[in-house]
Amino acid sequence: MKNYKKHFLRFAEERQALKFGEFTLKSGRISPYFFNAGTFYTGEALARLGRYYADAIVESGIEFDMLFGPAYKGIPLVAAVSVALAEHHGRDLPWAFNRKEAKDHGEGGWLVGAPLEGRALVIDDVITAGTAIREVAELFERTEASIAGVFVALDRQERGRGEPSAGGREPSADGRESSARGRGLSAIQEVQESLGVPVRSIVSMSDIIVWLEEQEGRDADRVALKQYRKRYGVEG
Repeated sequence: MKNYKKHFLRFAEERQALKFGEFTLKSGRISPYFFNAGTFYTGEALARLGRYYADAIVESGIEFDMLFGPAYKGIPLVAAVSVALAEHHGRDLPWAFNRKEAKDHGEGGWLVGAPLEGRALVIDDVITAGTAIREVAELFERTEASIAGVFVALDRQERGRGEPSAGGREPSADGRESSARGRGLSAIQEVQESLGVPVRSIVSMSDIIVWLEEQEGRDADRVALKQYRKRYGVEG
C-alpha cells in the first residue's frame, strides 16, 4: 500500500473521521466502520486532507484541465485540493463550484469561480447513492465542458440495497431492483457505468483491511470488516 494511503488512514482515525465499532447505516445495515469527512473542520486538517487527495489524483493518471466541487461539501474540498496541487505538485489549475440555487442579481447564475471549460475533475467526499454526481452531470450538459472523472475520499466497495447477500436477496424499498443493482454494482460502479467516467478514491475498504492487518491488536476490527465485505462487498 502506498504511504500516503497509510498516512491518510492514520490521520482519519486520529480526527475520528474513521471509526470502528457498530454503526447503523441509512440502508439499515450494521457496519463495522464509519467514515465522516465532516470532522476535518480545522485549517490544518483541511490542508492535510487536500494533500492526500492531490497525491491520489496525481497517482491516478486521470487527465483534466480544471477542478469542480459540488455544493456543499465539495466546495471546501475543491479549494483545498486546488491549493495542494499547486503547492506540492506544480499544477496551478482553475477551479469552480456550483450554487444550489442560481442567483438573479450581482454576478448571477449557478457557477462560482472559473468558467467551465475543457475536462473537469469533480471532487467530493463520498458517493452514497450517486445523486449529487448525477446532478453535477446535468449542470455540465448546459456547458461545453465535460467530466474527466470523479474523486472521493473513500470507496466503501459495497452493494447498494436490493443486492444479494450471504443469506439470499435483500429487497429494495419498493420490492423491485434496478438493472444495475440487480447485477451487484456499488454506487460508485453505477456512476462509472451511467456517466462513462472513472471514479477513484484516496482509499477503499480493501485498503482499510490491509492497513489493519499491518497493525498489532486490530484483529477484531479486521475480522469484522472482512465479514462485512464477504456479505456486502463488490469486486473491483
